[in-house]
Amino acid sequence: MHPRFQQAFTTLPSDLQQAIAPVLAADDFAARLTPQQVADLQQQTGLDADALALALLPLAAACALATLSHFNVGAIARGASGSWYFGANMEFAGTTMQQTIHAEQSAITHAWLHDEAKLETVTVNYTPCGHCRQFMNELNSGTALRISLPNRPATTLANYLPDSFGPGDLDIHERLLTPVDHGYQPAGDALAQAAIAAASRSHAPYSKAHSGVALESVSGKIYAGRYAENAAFNPSLPPLQAALILMNMAGEGQAIKRAVLAEHPQALLVQHDATRATLAMLGCSDLHLAALTKA
Repeated sequence: MHPRFQQAFTTLPSDLQQAIAPVLAADDFAARLTPQQVADLQQQTGLDADALALALLPLAAACALATLSHFNVGAIARGASGSWYFGANMEFAGTTMQQTIHAEQSAITHAWLHDEAKLETVTVNYTPCGHCRQFMNELNSGTALRISLPNRPATTLANYLPDSFGPGDLDIHERLLTPVDHGYQPAGDALAQAAIAAASRSHAPYSKAHSGVALESVSGKIYAGRYAENAAFNPSLPPLQAALILMNMAGEGQAIKRAVLAEHPQALLVQHDATRATLAMLGCSDLHLAALTKA
């Protein structure tokens, strides 16, 4: 079991501890559950899906990197496929507050980067802030997305975001999680190709400034993140943060060997300066740019 889960594990009910211990002990556990694992946990504990997800929130919150707030938030995005994806807040001392990742953003992006096509429910241990409510409104689930919180009935995003403003108000038909392929040509080494592939699947229907980031960890693994734009602009998630979510969920921390950013240098929005600054704060100065081209 990864050390970050050990304390949270002791707070779980005994039957859930027994059921999930083999899952947490697996070397490849990356903070997500397969449909079969979810079904097995329900069968062994007798909990329905909402109750099980709520009971697992301490494990999700244990993934938080709350260096500024010291306030751990955990979330679980429950996909239509039956897979569940953990998420947690991530904060970065030494850079701007705008680089922060909220738990709901983390769980949703975790699902998106594993090609989940649609979310049914987001379970979170604290009421979603306005930033996260707006971020969730970009999803192809829309305001029908269920929100499940401790000690209150589950309800829809529409209840938390009345009179919402979203893509439809700007006549945008693309939605976050709906698969897209912008068709950029692969080039360079494996890290550059991963960044370009991420840019090809990024969600930027407002600016058209597609971008992707690929990180090589000190262990040699590659984590690629895509830009996720929002109709209200500010809740947009940069591609570096998306890649950092994957790296964190995999339990690798933030030790980065090198990075590649794929974007158009003359795009309306450019990620380079913010990406470079945040990477430098994390101790990585090896950032390369991969240009996006089409055949």
